[in-house]
Amino acid sequence: MKLSVLMPIYNEAATLTTAVERVLKVDYPCEMELILIDDGSTDGTAKLLEELDDPRLVKETHAVNRGKGAAIRTAVGLATGDYVIICDADLEYTPSDIPALLEPILQGEAEVVFGTRSFGSHTAYSFWYVMGNRAVTMTANVLFNAWLSDLETCFKLMPLTLYRDLDLQENGFGVEPEITAKLLKRNVRPYEVPINYRARGREQGKKLTWRDGVKALWVLARIRFLSSS
Repeated sequence: MKLSVLMPIYNEAATLTTAVERVLKVDYPCEMELILIDDGSTDGTAKLLEELDDPRLVKETHAVNRGKGAAIRTAVGLATGDYVIICDADLEYTPSDIPALLEPILQGEAEVVFGTRSFGSHTAYSFWYVMGNRAVTMTANVLFNAWLSDLETCFKLMPLTLYRDLDLQENGFGVEPEITAKLLKRNVRPYEVPINYRARGREQGKKLTWRDGVKALWVLARIRFLSSS
């Protein structure tokens, strides 16, 4: 089995090198590759990306910023693994948790695994961020008669063939609810595994806003009622 870790990057010069090092140093139970997509960064990220050197790295650059969803589509197109997982470059997630997500796959207990955040203590930067995430997750549960704990988690592990078959269209952060909604509409119920998470605030470069929460609700409703797949 081979795992493709997908890392969409936009203006993450402060954290990119550390993020890549953390992903590469994990003791994976299988072969892996790390696909880095610079989504039109303007802060020096491109230069840092050029300096990174490891045989497991695959690199690609967008000439202009197109959004997280677009960067993920590019990464998926380059992936050669059997399974894929997204890992952002902002150090909020802990790559050493990835083997725990792989375990249900390797044991034949699941096809899709989500890493679930608890949002306890220092793991959330604001009350409204947590409430927004819970509102979006609960909406998905109601619309699709499911029970997930964390729809917006970045750690979504699934077969590459399934990822490609979802035919993702969202260019921005709406890709996260799009992935989950399309899985739930197919009656794919993700296996959830607790993960570590350390949220950053606006001053550290947090990009999500309340508008992304509203967009997430629209994406969920559109896929539930207007989409055929």
